[in-house]
Amino acid sequence: MRSAFDDRVLTAIEQAVHACESKHCGEIRFAVEGALHPNVVWKGVTAAEQAKRVFAELGVWDTELNNGVLVYVLLADRAVEIVADRGFAGRVAPEEWRAACAAMESEFRQGRYLEGATAGIEAVGQILTRHFPATAGDRNELPDRPALL
Repeated sequence: MRSAFDDRVLTAIEQAVHACESKHCGEIRFAVEGALHPNVVWKGVTAAEQAKRVFAELGVWDTELNNGVLVYVLLADRAVEIVADRGFAGRVAPEEWRAACAAMESEFRQGRYLEGATAGIEAVGQILTRHFPATAGDRNELPDRPALL
């Protein structure tokens, strides 16, 4: 995991999240998990189910406007899942989130982790800007630094 997401890439992702969040009042949390524990795999837990668990564990749901978004990367599968808080319910079609995931997965398959991550952050940012534009006094509620799980 550290070869794909080294300190240079993590810092670039952190900067991309920070820059993106200046354009809207949403919150993006980026998390990378190397692989699921064998016991979790044996129980049949999917990447999507794991992403929901990570969403809760990282407190992405705990934003004032319920507009947190988790970008979850399961590196072993090169799978990307996006979990959006309830503030997006009825506003964003699942296909929009899936398109952002597909763009990242395409880059990851080619070993371009930084490019994939930043493309995903930009895609999520466009959705956030459309539904939660920047407001005066907006504060950063979640860490910008990616979480390594």
